[in-house]
Amino acid sequence: MHENADVNEQAAALWRKYLVLSKELLKFINQQDIDTFLEIVDQRCALVDKMKALPPHTFRKTKEFADLVEEIKPIDMQVIYKARTWLNKSRHNTSAVKAYDLTSSFGSAGNFFNRKY
Repeated sequence: MHENADVNEQAAALWRKYLVLSKELLKFINQQDIDTFLEIVDQRCALVDKMKALPPHTFRKTKEFADLVEEIKPIDMQVIYKARTWLNKSRHNTSAVKAYDLTSSFGSAGNFFNRKY
């Protein structure tokens, strides 16, 4: 039973780190610091891989796990919403830039054709 306690403690520690990283994601997406946000996404993905690699345990049946999930859920929902909003805004800005580039290309061609030789 001692081994299961060790694995449960490892799982608990990883879930606590997951909560911390989730809070950091929210902080950096709020600051529009996308580079740091993406670095933390990578860290959190690596953490999930560690969670998946744990041997069988019963941490998910504890009150601490339930409490962590209740704290993580609303943070994750905010992160997802804000990340989608940022992505949509970024796509819109990219489309606007491409449209401008296309317009400026035609504008240059128009100026070329209007010259008298």
